[in-house]
Amino acid sequence: MKTIRDTSLSLEDAAQAFAALGSESRLSVLRSLVRAGPEGLSIGALGKATGISGATLTHHLRFLTQAGLVRQARQGRSIICAGAAYETVDALSRFLLEECCADAEVCAHEAREHGHD
Repeated sequence: MKTIRDTSLSLEDAAQAFAALGSESRLSVLRSLVRAGPEGLSIGALGKATGISGATLTHHLRFLTQAGLVRQARQGRSIICAGAAYETVDALSRFLLEECCADAEVCAHEAREHGHD
């Protein structure tokens, strides 16, 4: 399982993560796992929360796990639970904003944070 420990992502890792999120179903899976907190969800509970089950859910989890966005726990040959890889999700959001307004005279992001639109 790929785990990103550094707080910054390479362009390649960010592209892989964004590609994994390029599906409404996978985005729904990740959002459900983020909402569930660090303990994650059993595969059955995740299926109920997203309306996705069986082989389709396994397929989506594989993509998200390969991108480092989801962690899975196994018992024997079965996946028993999945949880969001918060450090990777956080790094992905920081990847988008780390160079915010680097080439602009006024930063729209900073203006919104300070209540100036």
